[in-house]
Amino acid sequence: MQQPQQAPMQPMQAPQAPMGAPAGPTPAHQITHGPSFAMLRVDLQPGQTIVAEAGSMVARHSNVHMEVKMNASPSAGLWQKIKAFFIAFIRKIVGGETFFVNHFSAAQGGSVWVAPTLAGAITHRRMQGETLTLSTGAFLASSGPLETSLKFGGLKSLLAKEGAFFLQVSGHGDLWFNSYGGIHAIDVNGPFMIDNGHLVGFEGNLTYTIRSAGGGAMGFLASGEGLVCEFNGQGRVYVQSRNLGSLVGWLSPLLPS
Repeated sequence: MQQPQQAPMQPMQAPQAPMGAPAGPTPAHQITHGPSFAMLRVDLQPGQTIVAEAGSMVARHSNVHMEVKMNASPSAGLWQKIKAFFIAFIRKIVGGETFFVNHFSAAQGGSVWVAPTLAGAITHRRMQGETLTLSTGAFLASSGPLETSLKFGGLKSLLAKEGAFFLQVSGHGDLWFNSYGGIHAIDVNGPFMIDNGHLVGFEGNLTYTIRSAGGGAMGFLASGEGLVCEFNGQGRVYVQSRNLGSLVGWLSPLLPS
């Protein structure tokens, strides 16, 4: 089996067949205060729009207009939007995510600053027809006619919350995603395991199953590893250097009862 290799933070080669409408130019932007406490500034020109996770706005010029919309694909029909609403409701209960996203635009131009909830890095990706699958909470912002859809991780994933739902992003446009801690890209070819709490996203010809980390029942209960994503195939995975579940587990005994 070929050993996984550290990959540069560049997109894998896009498929030859284009997907969706062509995107406009990348909005002028800057990522500052990274990698530990990254913040994104996007300078919008007239006609440009950025979609950002609800609650992520830090500041904006007063002439930048904000519109709140349900977190569903722009091309989704009525039935798809109803389905997206019920899935979003489940995600809210399971993972604490929001139903909605904010759309920022400026008729005369202006800037908006956004930042993720947790301390960590922000990565920019120019999408050129490929598909990138992100874990819960990894999406920060996007621009252009990107298509998004939810993917259920399976009933077993509900036990861990992490990995219960994934967000698939495809098409042409710009995507910014974030991590808790640093983001590390790994090229894999063959079986490869990642702790659910450290998974940011993946791409390529990869399939996955959610299973225990090993060691039988005792390993599941006492190892501290819980459930993992076991990938097969060839592609690239993105992992984060910190695990939110571990932070919660460390803090919980210190909180007053």
